[in-house]
Amino acid sequence: MVPELPPLPALTRSEGELVDCYLELVDLMGRINPSRTTDTYTALRSAQALVSRAVALRDALTVMHLRGETDLHHATLGRALRVLDGERRSARVAVAPDPATAGSGGSGGSGGPEAPGE
Repeated sequence: MVPELPPLPALTRSEGELVDCYLELVDLMGRINPSRTTDTYTALRSAQALVSRAVALRDALTVMHLRGETDLHHATLGRALRVLDGERRSARVAVAPDPATAGSGGSGGSGGPEAPGE
């Protein structure tokens, strides 16, 4: 049985669009991340899609601004991002840990190639 997720907080249509577009951009950036991706085609396709998704994010923010929604309610938006798995999704944007030091507590020396000058 699938665990029940917490309810999504009440958002305006524009706030919902903001959250959706932001997470789409995060997903694309995760696919482009050179420390995590395995092929150039996936990264290329994701990079091409960034433009249209960035425009959609800009448009959502523009609508909010024009409607007088001048404040971003970060606590509510953050809760929505967490419900939509934003923490895991955004972690893919970070540089992947060095496999040579990941299991050794950061001391290095696991037989990997040395950096220039070492």
